[in-house]
Amino acid sequence: MKIVITGGAGFIGSNLARTLLELREVSQVRVIDNLSTGDKESIAGLDVHFFEGDIQDAALLERAFHGADAVVHLAALPSVPRSVKDPLASHHANATGTLQVLEAARRAGNLHVIAASSSSVYGANPCLPKHEGLTTAPMSPYAVTKLATEAYLGAYHHSFGLPVLPFRFFNVYGPGQRADHPYAAVIPKWISAALNGHVVTVHGDGTQTRDFTYVGTVCEVLADAVLRRVVEPKPVNLAFGTRISLLSLVPEIEAATGLRAVTEHRARRVGDVPHSQADQSRLRALFPTISPTPLQEGIRATANWISRTNERCTCGQGGNAAAGCRGAARFRRLGDPSIHIASAARDC
Repeated sequence: MKIVITGGAGFIGSNLARTLLELREVSQVRVIDNLSTGDKESIAGLDVHFFEGDIQDAALLERAFHGADAVVHLAALPSVPRSVKDPLASHHANATGTLQVLEAARRAGNLHVIAASSSSVYGANPCLPKHEGLTTAPMSPYAVTKLATEAYLGAYHHSFGLPVLPFRFFNVYGPGQRADHPYAAVIPKWISAALNGHVVTVHGDGTQTRDFTYVGTVCEVLADAVLRRVVEPKPVNLAFGTRISLLSLVPEIEAATGLRAVTEHRARRVGDVPHSQADQSRLRALFPTISPTPLQEGIRATANWISRTNERCTCGQGGNAAAGCRGAARFRRLGDPSIHIASAARDC
């Protein structure tokens, strides 16, 4: 099989590329990325065909999709706060970009398209756990773009017979996830803060809950969906109901790093949902053999990876790599073939 990954130089995409390359059924992995949020170093040393460019470039998509069997569409401008700051950019990248991917897949012979949506589409709906039949109530421009992603996949399935599978990702974390940008996810950001002796910033009172899924588990599901050509036009949650409050996450990070974390509270961020937990029933029915990596194990693997990269400061003056510290240690990077980006129990 020849598989295309849009956003393949990003966090999930680069991990997925590694997973697919280990499968005997996969003969070629192609990566499309404009490197706006991805990093070419994340796929360094991997035997992938790299197409640098934007998913809104129809000619680029035509070249990358030619002769392929499936597309895993992960390219996006992530982050709720980013979308609040620049709604149009999020719309063009996420909604229009998805439409371009689907049209290219249709023209290439109705390729199998698996795409990433988001649990943010549930928004203000208070029902827990979140099942796919709930009324969506997006609270941010980002959530709206992901709802559009799902709708376009469904429309192309019904209008053109395109085989599709939209997944609603919840909070994915793990090795390869950067902590050095303004929209960093909570787990790598807090691990990096703990390792560098910085304050862990909690937006809101910390009682808000999230459903965290280890990237190795996510990649296992995506790879299985590709190999078995799973088709389901209705969205499927990709999370296993591992609900934890942000305040309860702090001691888990302390245990993984062996360091005490000092917290400070700031105002709740606009667009953030108060609680999140996936109903895993449909996911389990479609992928009955896959079990999630335990949260403690996943956090430990993530902390180990971050401590081995350039996140820790060595200047002795309170800076860190994320803040541009010139004395930050340059440890082995993600692309170093000597680093196995996985926990012991679940490789990705």
